[in-house]
Amino acid sequence: MKMHIEFRHLRTIKAIHDTGGVARAAEVLNITQSALSHQIKGLEDQTGVELFVRRSKPMRLSAAGMRLLRLADRILPEIDALQDEFDGLRSGKAGRLHIAIECHACFEWLFPVLERFRKKWPDVDVDIRPGLAFDALPALKKEDVDFVVSSDPENINGVTFSHLFDYAPVFVASAQNPLAKKPYIDAEDFRDQTLITYPVDRARLDIFNQLLIPSKVEPKAIRQVELTAVILLLVASNRGVSVLPDWVVREVKYSSDYVTRPLTENKITRGLFAATRDEDLLKPYMRDLIQFAGEEARRLQSA
Repeated sequence: MKMHIEFRHLRTIKAIHDTGGVARAAEVLNITQSALSHQIKGLEDQTGVELFVRRSKPMRLSAAGMRLLRLADRILPEIDALQDEFDGLRSGKAGRLHIAIECHACFEWLFPVLERFRKKWPDVDVDIRPGLAFDALPALKKEDVDFVVSSDPENINGVTFSHLFDYAPVFVASAQNPLAKKPYIDAEDFRDQTLITYPVDRARLDIFNQLLIPSKVEPKAIRQVELTAVILLLVASNRGVSVLPDWVVREVKYSSDYVTRPLTENKITRGLFAATRDEDLLKPYMRDLIQFAGEEARRLQSA
């Protein structure tokens, strides 16, 4: 006959051991002494061994009872921790926040947001997955991620795109580059230039999807660089030109040896959005994250 040990049995064993008697254990467990005695008898009948030395005062566990106590000491803290975690989930104080970023430059903008978020919501599990190596929005629908930073809102059932801020992709070149003298830059200006970009598929880069691809223009060469500061270093050294969000150039402020110019006479502008599942917008920590992100964006725009 198999044993069916329940959590209440483990709590009973621990309570009797800690209090030294059935009467005090019953008070701790908030049940009657009679009910506790019946529970002990049922447990001993099931195990087929005596779990207590009844002739001792205070009442103590037998060798078999001590074995069960060791099990209780190992399992009950884990159960209590799980209960606390579930309580936090129900109350909205805890949860999971896995973020995917389709905007490579947004890492520098998002980290101050997450630092502020961490201080207010320490029990929320935060992780970042670069949304450049997989399709972030389908992953959001499948609940693989919970928050996507994207500049390309779509009409997706069950997903809300919250507008964070607008930005302008700007041309960045060395002050010695002849294009630095122009009031604005057109697609044709890139034909003779080495374009320095992030290591991202060109379809996800503003310069390509907003200007070069529609104009069917190909730069002389493309050089991919991971870090914004290194891109600006190369641009300042006249090793190529780049296109970056205006707020990125203002924030990094690497050097005075490069200039920025708008793309096209009418200036290209883009929006940045936070994509979340509709039901997650009810979570207080998700609303806070969107608020913090918007406030940090406005700070960057006014810098």
